Amino acid sequence: MEHHQLDQLRTELSIKAKNGTDIILSASLVWALIGFIWMLDATAAQKSIYTFYAGVLLLPVAFAFSKILHTQWKVTGNPLDSLGLWLNFAQLFYFPILFLLLGREPELFIAAFAVITGGHFFPYSWYYKTPWYAVFSGLIVAGSAVLAHFLPSAKMHLLPFSVSACLPMLALLLYRDARAKSRHSAHLPG
Repeated sequence: MEHHQLDQLRTELSIKAKNGTDIILSASLVWALIGFIWMLDATAAQKSIYTFYAGVLLLPVAFAFSKILHTQWKVTGNPLDSLGLWLNFAQLFYFPILFLLLGREPELFIAAFAVITGGHFFPYSWYYKTPWYAVFSGLIVAGSAVLAHFLPSAKMHLLPFSVSACLPMLALLLYRDARAKSRHSAHLPG
C-alpha cells in the first residue's frame, strides 16, 4: 500500500467517524459525573469503584451522540477500520495499575485513570490524521499529573472536572477538522 492510499483511508475514517467526536462528547459527560463522584463523602477506594461504574455509560451515551452527529462506528471496506478498536483496547493493559492503586494508594487512582485516558488519545492523532488528539493527550496527561501533585486529597474532584472541561474543546476541534476534510475531499477529482 502506498503512502497516498494510506492517507486516503485515514481521511475516510476521519470524515465518516467525524474523528470520534461522539465518543469524546460522551467521555466529557462521564468525566463530569466522575467529578461529582469524587465530591461524595466516601473513601477514595469507594469513589474509585464508583468511577468504574460511571465508565459503563460511555458507549451508550456515545451511541446516542452518534445518532445526533451522524457518525459511523463501522466504515465498511476500510482496512484500517478495526485498528481504532484495537487502539482503544490498548488502554486496558494499563488497568492493572489502577487495580494496584485501588488496593494500595486509592487517593491516586483518579490521577492514574486520567493519565491513562489522556495517554490513550495519542495514537488517534495518526489514525484520524489530526493533530488535536496529540495536543489534548499531552494537555490531559501533563495537567492531570500537575493537579495530582499539587491538589490536596479533599480537592481531587477538580482533576476529573478538568478532564471533562478539556473534552468539549477537543470535540469541537475534531468536528471542525472532519468538516474541513469533508469539504476539501468534495472538491477533489474522482
